[in-house]
Amino acid sequence: EGRGPIWLSDLNCTGTEESLTECEAKPWGEHVCNHVEDASVECSEIPAPGPIRLVDGPNRCAGRVEVLHEEQWGSVCHDDWDLNDAQVVCKQLGCGEAVLAPVAAKFGRGLGTLWLDDVNCTGTEAALSDCPARPWGDHNCYHGEDASAVCSDSGVTVSASVRLVGGISRCSG
Repeated sequence: EGRGPIWLSDLNCTGTEESLTECEAKPWGEHVCNHVEDASVECSEIPAPGPIRLVDGPNRCAGRVEVLHEEQWGSVCHDDWDLNDAQVVCKQLGCGEAVLAPVAAKFGRGLGTLWLDDVNCTGTEAALSDCPARPWGDHNCYHGEDASAVCSDSGVTVSASVRLVGGISRCSG
C-alpha cells in the first residue's frame, strides 16, 4: 500500500499511449478509492533485435548471414531459406531490398556456432530474430549449408540467361 496523495483514479488506457497522461482518467487528484486499491507495474526491458551482419561478400550488403547471440557470432542454416528471409536481413541492415537468397555457403563456410535453422520469415518482420525458427543453437545442418543474402544496395548485378526452345522460330517457344 502506498501513502500520500492519490493522483490518478479510474485509469483507462488502450495500450497505444506513450504516457499515462494520454489515458482516460478522473481529473488529477480526484478519486473515490484508498491505498488498498493501489495499482503497480513491473517493467522489463524488451531486448533490441540482435546484431546481424553479412560477411565474406563484396561489401556489407552481400554475404553470409551471421547473427550475434550470447556474445558469439554464428551462421544461419539454409534449410527453408528464401527471399523473404533475405528481405528481413536486408531491411534490418538498411541495405535495400533482397535480390538473392543464396544457399550452400555461397560466400564461404562460417566457423562459429550455427545459431539459427528453419528460419521462416514472411518478409515483413523488423528483424531476423522476429521470424519463426528452431530454438537458438538447435539445428540439423553444417557450415556447408550456411545461408546468405544479396541486397539491392550491394551493387551486385544479377543477370540470368534465358532461351526459347521448342518453338517454330528463334522468337517463340
